[in-house]
Amino acid sequence: MNVYDFDNTIYDGESTLDLFFFYIKRHPELLRRLPMVLKAFARYRRGEVTIGEMVEKYVPLVEKDALRVFDFENDPAEFWDKHMNKIKPFYKKQQRDDDLIITASPDFNIEEICRRLGIKRYLTSTIDRETGKIGRICVRKNKIRYFFEAYGGETIDNFYTDSIKNDLPLIEAARHAFVVKGNKITQVK
Repeated sequence: MNVYDFDNTIYDGESTLDLFFFYIKRHPELLRRLPMVLKAFARYRRGEVTIGEMVEKYVPLVEKDALRVFDFENDPAEFWDKHMNKIKPFYKKQQRDDDLIITASPDFNIEEICRRLGIKRYLTSTIDRETGKIGRICVRKNKIRYFFEAYGGETIDNFYTDSIKNDLPLIEAARHAFVVKGNKITQVK
């Protein structure tokens, strides 16, 4: 099976950050959180934000506004109508039926893009649509844990990521691993 990180790997950018900007247009009061969000994303990209810090500092902010801000049924289609063009061309050229997307991005948004691309398997961070509570945070070492829970005995033939630091456990588990920077793909294992 081929396994792909999503953001900055097959998606050109951070889809969750783009989703935040999508929501700012509808809820301008979210603009006051922009400096904190940008700082958090930068720290996450550098591997400086711990999972514990995410749970303690950032998860409560998302949960607080989730039911007020998110329209779980309609927003993903509108978002992807505007952002489909950010899927990198290399992915469609090598897509296979057994591909798996594994990402920190939220389930309600990733489900729609996977449906549009014909991807049947994905592991994401999850948000309960009834309560707004975050159930699973699919980042760093949690990704490999969730992979083994869901696909235990399956082999990762090829793993694609934009970050060795953030996805090292999946790189180590894969037969072959590739780093994607822009449209350049470099084999690292």
